[in-house]
Amino acid sequence: MKSEKKKDSTPSLFRFSPVRRLLQTLVQKQLLWTAPIIILLFAFFVRWAVALNVYSGYNSPPMYGDYEAQRHWMEITLHLPVSSWYRYDLDWWGLDYPPLTAYHSWICGYIGSKINASWFALDTSRGIESLNSQLYMRSTVFVSELLIYIPAVLIYCQIVYGSSGYLKKYMAATLILMQPALIMIDHGHFQYNCIMLGLTLLAINCFLTELHVFGAILFCAALGFKQMALYYAPAIFAYLFGRCFVEPEGIALFFKLGMAVLATFIWIFIPFISPIENLEQVISRIFPVARGLYEDKVANIWCALNVFVKLKQLLTIEETLKLSLFATLLFVIPVSIHLIMSPTRKRFIYALINSSLAFYLFSFQVHEKSILLPLLPVTLSILEEPIASTLFVNVSMFSLFPLLKREGLVMPYYLTSIFWNWLVGGYGSNVCLNARIRIWGVYIAFIMWHIAEEFIAPPANLPDLFTVINVLISCALFLSLLMYFLYCQLIHSSPTPSAEKSIKKTQ
Repeated sequence: MKSEKKKDSTPSLFRFSPVRRLLQTLVQKQLLWTAPIIILLFAFFVRWAVALNVYSGYNSPPMYGDYEAQRHWMEITLHLPVSSWYRYDLDWWGLDYPPLTAYHSWICGYIGSKINASWFALDTSRGIESLNSQLYMRSTVFVSELLIYIPAVLIYCQIVYGSSGYLKKYMAATLILMQPALIMIDHGHFQYNCIMLGLTLLAINCFLTELHVFGAILFCAALGFKQMALYYAPAIFAYLFGRCFVEPEGIALFFKLGMAVLATFIWIFIPFISPIENLEQVISRIFPVARGLYEDKVANIWCALNVFVKLKQLLTIEETLKLSLFATLLFVIPVSIHLIMSPTRKRFIYALINSSLAFYLFSFQVHEKSILLPLLPVTLSILEEPIASTLFVNVSMFSLFPLLKREGLVMPYYLTSIFWNWLVGGYGSNVCLNARIRIWGVYIAFIMWHIAEEFIAPPANLPDLFTVINVLISCALFLSLLMYFLYCQLIHSSPTPSAEKSIKKTQ
């Protein structure tokens, strides 16, 4: 136990964290073995507490919301042949995610129908909101996260911090698992982003332990569950391609990766390959270009720019598609080339942040919930980039507020945000006064916005005034953070020998 104490080197930002104090108390009482149990029970409690609130579309006919969409997909995959999954009554929440989502929906629908067939009766179950069906649906998210995302987080913390002492490992695990945005979207709003993010993180774990082929298969599975995993694709391709030049058997690795990717996608899409019209229908549903440049009020560059220049009126859909593609590639290509030239683990994490954040800010057809994608690698860097990561989490939650308020999730929004910042603790002595002033200036702006939004009625001709202000503030901060993380990757990402050794020791 004494050797563990010597490895206490968590950043001073977390010096006043209650997590740190708890872990030190457990060490003193020789109960450190209970730390992962306490962390998991804590994470489960918070998720269930959030799940007790309303969800997207609660008691809101005729179309309800994302909750009904997920339930409806269980209904159609359970009762209809595969060829009809992406064609049946598309006006009522038609399936628009890749096949692994459909397979997951079928599993959940099959199990649920054995409990109560009326929950997923074809057509007649639309809009069902019985308490028992709600409990079952909430449980499917809980179990999915328990099986995929939570183990992926624990494995990551062991790989990266296992040789650095108990404080780093358990502090990182707590802050990653308690990240409020994912909890609010999956367990509050209601979605299954934890599966896509969990598969992606399992793939990252494989890459960090040099299981490149298996990692490629897992990432293909993430893409096969939600197409938004494409946000990570440039960084992952660049990392794997770069490894092919530095590994002793690089050429063999290149062909193994190609065969693994091809075989995985064939396995995922094989029920839809014949006739070819079925595959075309799946692709058209997965990539709905006709929906336009963005949805709702999302804190990306196009929605913010639209306040001043009405792009949707000036440009056609095809022109906005080309514009967004050009802008995204303008950031993603240099990030990817830089990673190919030196595919280190540190650069890889930064490249994941920069690629996914560039997609969020500049790509086509972005939703508010897409901020969860850059949030994953940002949160993985919480110990290496404590100030920027903490700020990013808080900006992300702020950007999600208009969505969460529409769903009636204001109270859990405040509680999970405050709770996560409490877990982080205050600022340590190594944070300069200038940085503290700037960060607290951002948080004061958030507080002032919330007060104004709550107590001041917007003008009748500007009903979305406060939402637009939220978009402008959030977008400006995300853009600033992108510049910071680009600097970290392109200028300041040379790995230290000790960092590389600490990872290799865990392999």
